[in-house]
Amino acid sequence: MGLLDAKVGLVTGSGQGIGRAIAQAFAAEGARVLVSDFNTASGEETVALIEAAGGEALFVAADVSDEGAVAGMVQAAVDKWGRLDIACNSAALSRGSGPIHEYSREVFDQTLAMCLTNTWLCMKYEIPAMLANGGGAIVNISSNASLRGQAFNTAYAAAKSGVNLLTKSSAAEYGAKNLRINAVSPGVVRTPGLEAYFEAEPDKKPGLERAAVMNRLGEPEEIAQAVVFLCSERASFITGQILSVDGGGAVR
Repeated sequence: MGLLDAKVGLVTGSGQGIGRAIAQAFAAEGARVLVSDFNTASGEETVALIEAAGGEALFVAADVSDEGAVAGMVQAAVDKWGRLDIACNSAALSRGSGPIHEYSREVFDQTLAMCLTNTWLCMKYEIPAMLANGGGAIVNISSNASLRGQAFNTAYAAAKSGVNLLTKSSAAEYGAKNLRINAVSPGVVRTPGLEAYFEAEPDKKPGLERAAVMNRLGEPEEIAQAVVFLCSERASFITGQILSVDGGGAVR
């Protein structure tokens, strides 16, 4: 018996990295999974990996900053499996870094759209689908940048801080309706994007490893296991929480 047996799940940004690991973990625990990403090739690869491991998945290409695409994505899960029980809103993309006074309005707005507004849009359509089944669980992916700020990455940090309060406020709205909403806040995690950064800036790796009191990087699978827990009945009395999965980075 898996922790998510008979559940129908949805994971945005699941073409690679943390999102892919979450989709695979959902499937490994018994859920049928809608895999969503704007990159069709990587999303279909995630589905192939799930199916090769004996799971069931469907890929839907979607830019989750587009409301019509989000509505279609959620409806695809309902059309395929008749319901939606759990969701993880993982998709995010930061458009810039540097001193805040040098950001263009366009870059700042794009970062908010792709890190905060997209999460709200996903919840806007996930929530009614879950309420139609009597409830469910949503986990938003935040970032430790939201907890204490991050110099030269202010737009992203501000957007993810917004995700935290979006999570808490919506949890207060829907807790009495058997819908739990939480967030996971990763520290520095070994993703394809981070590996590419290390290739370009190898001297940065030791410092980022020391960002956690455990003196190592996190793995996508470690984030995924926290999301599985929060979506499962083992977390049945947990809502409105921001869980740092960061090797102690938040207390460094």
